[in-house]
Amino acid sequence: MIRAMLLEPPHRPARHSRFAAVICLLLACAGCSGAFFSALNTGLGGPDPSTVVFDAGHGLALDVFAPQAADTPAPVVVFFHGGTWQGGERGEYRFVGDALAARGALALVPDYRKYPQVRFPDFMDDAAAAVAWAHDHARAHGGDPGRIFLAGHSAGAHIAALLATDPRYLEAHGVPRHAIAGLIGLAGAYDFLPSDDEELVAIFGSDPDQQARSQPVNFVDRDTPPALLIHGDADRLVKPANSRSLASELRANGVPVAHTEVAGIGHIRLLAGMRTERLADVLDPTAAFIHEQPARTPTPR
Repeated sequence: MIRAMLLEPPHRPARHSRFAAVICLLLACAGCSGAFFSALNTGLGGPDPSTVVFDAGHGLALDVFAPQAADTPAPVVVFFHGGTWQGGERGEYRFVGDALAARGALALVPDYRKYPQVRFPDFMDDAAAAVAWAHDHARAHGGDPGRIFLAGHSAGAHIAALLATDPRYLEAHGVPRHAIAGLIGLAGAYDFLPSDDEELVAIFGSDPDQQARSQPVNFVDRDTPPALLIHGDADRLVKPANSRSLASELRANGVPVAHTEVAGIGHIRLLAGMRTERLADVLDPTAAFIHEQPARTPTPR
């Protein structure tokens, strides 16, 4: 069952880093995810985010992390949290928004409804609504609505990737596909169905066509935005083959992709790399990718 595999075995702590050692200890403790996120959110240097309701009907909000030291409109990163489409809260990911804002991005971390409240594709509509808010309000917060990056970890990376590859979700909310400058997937699930796993069937359904509609690899085409895919090669929750498969499809369609597997790193520790590179080399390549990607223009038909 997917829930039973959320935590990875402990790893040797990074040298000369008391903070990293604490995080690694928490990684070894089953059931201590609250303490894990609390530690990652301790001692952050950025200002508090502002919170905006983007879907009052469903009670959905997003946290806005203003870009720091930005002289021109900043790239916008919409980061979707993980949690096997069942758990996780946007507030746990403040360290992600803080890190991205410190690197000059307008970072947004939104809610989305989760199972059992909803099933696929309802949470995709929530995610698209959050991106639409970003597109419509980026300028008011120092961002560039023509350079939106879709990002996420684990289930959040799946959501980001499906928004990036299947244009129907964003088009339904009036977001032009060329406004998406890039995809950033951390330990994402991109090619994991068909499956008879009870939890996955509950979330995505048992119909083969329905399951196929949930897989980002099935929608890659030449208009898919450039991608950065980072995965730990010791990930036991979301197999690295997911990123390999998506990277292969992107290359086959001529889409630029940077695909990295971090040696000896598992599922949760990869996410912690957004706080400090001592845990995993994630933040630096993510920031570089964001600032290297130009705005896209519509592809001629």
